[in-house]
Parts: sequence; structure tokens; C-alpha cells
Amino acid sequence: MQPIDFTERKSGRLVNHARGYWAFVPDRLPPALELSWKLMAEISSAERGISELAGVTRTLPNPHLLIRPFMSREAVLSSRIEGTQASLSDLFYFEASKKPPVGLSDVREVRNYVRALEFGLKRLEELPISKRLLKEMHAELMQHVRGGQQTLTPGEFRTTQNWIGPANCTLNDAKFVPPPPEEMIDALSDLERFLHEPSDLPLVIRLALVHYQFEAIHPFLDGNGRIGRLLITLLLYAEKALPQPMLYLSAYFERNRTEYYRHLLAVSQGGCWTEWVSFFLRGVTEQAHDAIRRSEKLLRLWQSYRSKLQSARSSALPLKLVDQLFSQPYLTVGQAKDLLDVTHRAADLNVKKLVEAGILHEEPLQIYNRIFVARGVMAVLDANETN
Repeated sequence: MQPIDFTERKSGRLVNHARGYWAFVPDRLPPALELSWKLMAEISSAERGISELAGVTRTLPNPHLLIRPFMSREAVLSSRIEGTQASLSDLFYFEASKKPPVGLSDVREVRNYVRALEFGLKRLEELPISKRLLKEMHAELMQHVRGGQQTLTPGEFRTTQNWIGPANCTLNDAKFVPPPPEEMIDALSDLERFLHEPSDLPLVIRLALVHYQFEAIHPFLDGNGRIGRLLITLLLYAEKALPQPMLYLSAYFERNRTEYYRHLLAVSQGGCWTEWVSFFLRGVTEQAHDAIRRSEKLLRLWQSYRSKLQSARSSALPLKLVDQLFSQPYLTVGQAKDLLDVTHRAADLNVKKLVEAGILHEEPLQIYNRIFVARGVMAVLDANETN
């Protein structure tokens, strides 16, 4: 990283470290934003999208059925930005079988993302969003996965310098070098203060500012992108903008990955806050509408499954299995046995009823631990919807 890459409008200061490299320390939030009619319209659109999603979520008969698959989809897409190859099917297969697909170890990394998100949402009941919470979530994220050994102490802020750039690049060749460790803690404390101070800024603007700031500080040796994207969901939920954690931006960032990184870097190098905020707000609007459409499709599918089984005069047990499929679309007979609290034979019979109804399909080549999948649910979750 070289000073020549930064203009006078940069959003922080450059530090020439004693070891001879340059690092960037972001200014405190909030910056001076240039408001325009265009930006105000984008703020309104993003806020309206969140409000509409909140309204849809409140009308769902059981929104808890949809929380887990939305979390899982976010985990796959956020981790994919960081280079993992695991798909949503791989994740659900792993959770059902307890074994990663052959040759795909990074599915554990995706599973840890779900764990970190669930952990963070639970901890919000007793702990505000803070440095402590971020460290605890990082410990969940990095446990026994790629990078876990590199960090040495998952759940702790870095004590050495890190940097962002192509593989095997040096500090001097890096595209971006975040604050040195001695400056990093002060920057994090300033960010924590901004999170807790009263603000007249719209929530959607604060989300954009906080996400950039966390990524610029880069407080961990690994996992910063994922924790930074988790932070968006936590803030929406903590601020009660949504009754359930149903809005995630990783799909938008993954679709626009080059633009995403370009905007973040442009804020640091040239103070291009307006462009970054505009990009972020468009993502909020797009993903809110996507979540609404996906929720409505899953709800219609759930109703059709229940109607089909009720028409066949099935007992309540298959209906209970149907509910479970919207949380975990992959199922084994053993899991059905535990869920229904019945014998293995009874569980097998109830799974067969769902197969006969066309709701479940048996995965091929599973000789011993047979796995069944709700392909209809997976089709809605996997659909590439952007408009």
C-alpha cells in the first residue's frame, strides 16, 4: 500500500510504521455526508423495504419455520465471498448426515457461520453489540476450521499486522493495510461508542457506515468479512427494525463482489462515502424484496403440503415433519424418530407418507444412513431472484 493511492479526501490518516510499511487508520464516525435527492430517495426505498419485510414477517403464521433456512442461505453466500465452495445443499446434507460431502471440508466453515449468527442473536438478550460480543462470535466462527490455526486464538483481536491483497503479496504490495494493532483498539472503541450513542442518522445509513468502518479496522486475522456482514443482521435485529432476522446482504454483495470491494476501498482512498452508501442502500432494498418474495413462496408451499396431507387424512405426525422440513429440508429416519418421539418403524412409515405425497425424495446412493430431501423447499431457497 502506497500513499500515492490515497487522495486528500481520504476518510482517515496514513501511518508510516517503524517497520517501513504504510497503514490506514479510519476517521471516527460519522463522516460528513453529501445529501442529494437521489440519496434521499434511496434511503426512503431501503426503509420502505425493511418496513414491508417486517410487516410480512409479522403476518406469517410461524415465522420461526423460515428463520433457519434464511440463516443457512446467508451463511453459504457470505462464506462464498471468502472463497468457500460449499452449497446450500452441502450444508443441509452435512447437518443431516453429520458428515461433510466427499472432498468438501469447508462446509464446516459455513456451518460455523450459522452457529456464530445464532449465538450472536441469543447473546443480544443479555449483551449489547460490543467488542466483547464480536469476539465471542468470532470464537464460534473460527472454531476448528480453515484459518482457526492461523488466528491461534479465535475470539481474540489481532496483535500483529494483517493486510488485504493478492495471494503471497507483501505489506508494501498489499491493496489495503488496516490500522496497526496499537491503533486498532482505539478505532474499535470509537466504533463501539458510535454504536451506542444516540444518533439522528437513519438506521440504514448507520448500517452502511458501521459495515465500512469494521472492514477498514479489520480487527481479526481472519473472518473479518463474515463478522462484518453478520454485524448488519445483528444491528437490524437489535434496533428492532425487524421482528425476526430475515434480511441478509451477502447475496447482493456476492452478486456484485467486485463493486462491493471497489466501493469499500474508494471510501478509504478517496472519501467516496456517498457512492458506498448508495450502493449499500440499493442492496438493502433488493434483498428486502427478495426476502419478501421468498417468504411468500415458502408460505404457499407450506400451506400446500399441509393441505395435501390433511386431504389424505394423515395424522398430526406427518404435519409435524412438514414443519421441520422448512427449517431443515434434509431429513433422516433417525431424525424423524427423535422429532416425533416414536419408534424407528413408525418414523419410517411417516417419512414414507411424505415420499408418497411427493414432498420428500430419497437421495440416491445412500445405503445405510438414508437421507431424504424436500426438493420444493430447496428450489425456493436456491432460486436466483434479484428483482
